Amino acid sequence: MTRLAAGVVLVTAHEPALAADGPRGEDVGMTATAFMSVSLDPPLVLVGLREGSRMDDLLDEQPLWGVSVLAESQRHIAGRFSMKGRISDRLLFEDIPYVRGEASGALLVGGALATLECATEQRITAGDHTLVIGRVLTARVPSADGGPLTYFKGRYRQLG
Repeated sequence: MTRLAAGVVLVTAHEPALAADGPRGEDVGMTATAFMSVSLDPPLVLVGLREGSRMDDLLDEQPLWGVSVLAESQRHIAGRFSMKGRISDRLLFEDIPYVRGEASGALLVGGALATLECATEQRITAGDHTLVIGRVLTARVPSADGGPLTYFKGRYRQLG
């Protein structure tokens, strides 16, 4: 499957605070290449998550999430959020321009080729992954500059 080129997205969600008087909630992000459009009517997308990953666990509880389609100039963002074993994503978001989605509360990356906000419709266990199908609540094209970031043969690439 390394011979199949894929677009690169950042999937994000906001983990709410455990208690109103406790520490604030966390923003969580994960680089994904298993992302696709499923349906235009209704608008549905699918993302594949490693079963038991932090994002899989979060989206099992939090039905609202965001997707930023990364531009070729955003390779550093993809690499940052694909690191394994990190404790907190707070520092990873610190120097990245973003807006908080109005529908989902998820962080959406500035300069992304497109951003989506989604609500989970269905979760399907498939081998060691969970396929999460989301209804698209909002779709925006904040930047038309540059080409997409792709992943091919184990490396981030640019078209052309």
